[in-house]
Amino acid sequence: MEVLKININNDFTEIMNHTHLWNWHPDWDVVQKIYNAFPESYSVLTPFAFSYLEELIRSTTSEYGIQIYDDFGNPKKRKVGMALIRLAIDENKDRNSELVSLLEKMKTYYQHSQPIDKGDNRNSVAHGIMHSRFWEKTSFESLIHDISLISKHAGF
Repeated sequence: MEVLKININNDFTEIMNHTHLWNWHPDWDVVQKIYNAFPESYSVLTPFAFSYLEELIRSTTSEYGIQIYDDFGNPKKRKVGMALIRLAIDENKDRNSELVSLLEKMKTYYQHSQPIDKGDNRNSVAHGIMHSRFWEKTSFESLIHDISLISKHAGF
């Protein structure tokens, strides 16, 4: 089995090369500086990375950048989690097979949390399933790497 060698600084660069210049780039620059100075900061940075991943996925859908209304003119809730992944896959399946393949991989971050997840998915992080002291550095670096892989498909 081949071990994935992650170069976290290359991943940060790839993310910043494709992110929204005003909305996200300054924050990613700070994230990289913090992580390089304090490698144990991953427990503080993980929620940010999951928030960004969700926005990145949303940027590949028709929900990005607009408010959606129901038939009565009331704002509708945006899709989140697995519903957002399904929307992104559905809307891109006929035009971008590489993105769809990466979105399929991202599903692992959106599965329901289990007691042993240790911060490996969005639900355990965003909903406090697992205390941050149990999150792992390798989980954070894998998340950053996966974000870098999907970054070139951003619709910012």
